[in-house]
Amino acid sequence: MIRSSKIFRNASIALLIVFLSQACMQLKADATPAVSTSQDITSPAANEGSNLLSTPTATLEPVVPAFATATLEPVVSVSATAAVLTYVTINVVKGNLFVRRGPGMAYNPVGVLYKDTSTAAIARDVLSNWVQVNIPNSNQAGWVSIQTSYSQVEGNVKDLPELTNIEWPQAAYLRNCTYHRMYILPGELVIPPSLQFPENEIWIYPGQYVAYDIDVAGDPAVADIGIREGSNVEIHNDGLGGHRKCP
Repeated sequence: MIRSSKIFRNASIALLIVFLSQACMQLKADATPAVSTSQDITSPAANEGSNLLSTPTATLEPVVPAFATATLEPVVSVSATAAVLTYVTINVVKGNLFVRRGPGMAYNPVGVLYKDTSTAAIARDVLSNWVQVNIPNSNQAGWVSIQTSYSQVEGNVKDLPELTNIEWPQAAYLRNCTYHRMYILPGELVIPPSLQFPENEIWIYPGQYVAYDIDVAGDPAVADIGIREGSNVEIHNDGLGGHRKCP
């Protein structure tokens, strides 16, 4: 009898232990997840590094600032564009126009622009109202005045490149050796007779001239004169056929 009671008690205890074990297991299954262990926790820096190495992200792409991309485009300056678009034309009106080797009447002629023709201006003098032009039918350039009534300008001269001429012209002189007054065209110059020395010698621009004796009726032409830089030319004949040299 005593033995049967012990067996019953032991069986009851065993059943109770089994019941309690199952209850604990059920409670563990229904509980919230546990806090991550130290092995599960990583720092933000470690996370960024793992992302950079494992999965390509936007931070892996080279970032080029907007201003850097702009510099890759070809750049054209305003001044260069203006130079390309600058057109100045010289039209010759009323008569022929000398083209000179420098920006002034004292320079030798190097060409002629004929009436009713045109040419392009390529530069301007910084000290005077002269422009450099291409001489038609040649590979040379020269200078013409834009103040004369023989030149007509199309375009804005101030947009042309500036040039400073550094070579000064050589002076040329014309002397009257006769006893008569001489009238010089073009230029409408009067040269006194040799008796009025030194007024009988004048400084004159290079070019082609004709001398007329205005002390003789009809003002006959007595000389065709070509003047070049540095030259000294004399008039020896008068309108009456007389010939005289300068002393």
